[in-house]
Amino acid sequence: MERICLFPGTFDPITLGHTDVIDRALDLFDELFVGIGINSTKVPMFPLEQRIQWIKEIYSHTPKVKVVTYDGLTANFCKQINANFILRGIRGIADFEYEKAIADVNRMMDSSIETIFLSCTPKYSTIASSLVRDVLRYKGDASQLLPAEVLHTLKSAI
Repeated sequence: MERICLFPGTFDPITLGHTDVIDRALDLFDELFVGIGINSTKVPMFPLEQRIQWIKEIYSHTPKVKVVTYDGLTANFCKQINANFILRGIRGIADFEYEKAIADVNRMMDSSIETIFLSCTPKYSTIASSLVRDVLRYKGDASQLLPAEVLHTLKSAI
């Protein structure tokens, strides 16, 4: 059976924390979908098209990584793409509590989907997209937080 995985998130923007988890998960799965969830209650800082472009650029030489968008329940989307795994990054204990609750609900929705938790590499464990957005909003230096492809686009926009 093929190991197909969905890594869901808003990726607003994709950070070095996200890429750390994706990079370390590549050997675990045959196909890894980076799923940008559309949440009608959230207003993202970056347009969907830009977020898609960044991920495609970062993983342009990695054919097993695919970028998709979806709305609705993650478990339902897993069925659409035949994913039998959901990947979640864990920065600390607070993340685990939150993510475990989501994993439990996803398991109730579809018991065939297994959630895999990967802890972040320690140097990335404090990176959260919300903090990165604050750094960017107030013109701080985000070079230790973001992939080069994202930094390049942001510098070009200034």
